[in-house]
Amino acid sequence: MHGGDRLTFVVIGEAIVDLTGPAADGSAIARPGGSPLNVAVGLARLGQRTAFAGRLSADPFGTVLRRHLERSAVDLRYVVAAAEPSTIALVELASGQATYEFSLGADFHWTADELAFLPGSARAVHFGSLASWLSPGDEAIAAAISSVRRSSSVLVSYDPNVRPSLQLDTAVARRQVEESVSNAHVVKASSADVDWLYGQNADPGAVAGKWLDLGARLVVITMGADGATGWVTGHGPVSRPAFPAAVADTVGAGDAFTSGLLDALARRDLLEPGRLTALDDAVMLADVIGDAGRVAGITCTRPGANPPSRAEVDSWSAA
Repeated sequence: MHGGDRLTFVVIGEAIVDLTGPAADGSAIARPGGSPLNVAVGLARLGQRTAFAGRLSADPFGTVLRRHLERSAVDLRYVVAAAEPSTIALVELASGQATYEFSLGADFHWTADELAFLPGSARAVHFGSLASWLSPGDEAIAAAISSVRRSSSVLVSYDPNVRPSLQLDTAVARRQVEESVSNAHVVKASSADVDWLYGQNADPGAVAGKWLDLGARLVVITMGADGATGWVTGHGPVSRPAFPAAVADTVGAGDAFTSGLLDALARRDLLEPGRLTALDDAVMLADVIGDAGRVAGITCTRPGANPPSRAEVDSWSAA
């Protein structure tokens, strides 16, 4: 996918090397990661024409990340060659759940000029995660996304993917997230995101309602083993159970869900913001959530952020 080929998606944000460990001998396994990179890879593997807009370092880790994207047929036309080092995340797993510590690098130095291409040739733009709320580049992303939302019919998707170890002030984080929500048509978040932003006793439905009032048209909150629930303006919640699968680990599961959600919308020709009203049909919304959950569930069956191909998803659907 190069040149003037029409894209379906552009995904903006960080590409991170995940060091998973330590093992008993003190070693760690390095794998490509970062929520936006994972979403771009997931969409491309599902057959969607997808470009990744990231700042990739020239260091060895940056080369690994670039090759990973290329192997999954992700378009790199909007990648910035960055002078800064790659971002590293130390991932520790306990009972299949991941916690993260970061060494920050190239991903967070976006400038307005680097994002001037938006929305490019894409029908939809996805953003979120660390790059959307870490300075100094977060302001450039926010301004670019706001312009896309105001001036085009391109669908905007957002996932806050909060990281408490990097967001020390909950009130500031909540304001940043709500500003991003106001610039998005589709918002996907986890129950952990909601709990940290609004408190352990927060009602997901009330939070979803607030986000819809801010400007979102579809909000989906994932709840791990308890499945996921979606809300659209003026309609009650629609829930689907988690896809039944043996869990190896949950790294990348939320990103796989996002890829599956956006793919499900694209395959139903619902990427124009005005067409999201079709999700007023509870059966349609349930099917979209179910498709996203299947992609996430398959990802959980293997280590690391390793989303499935279209053929794998179709084979699991037929099983």
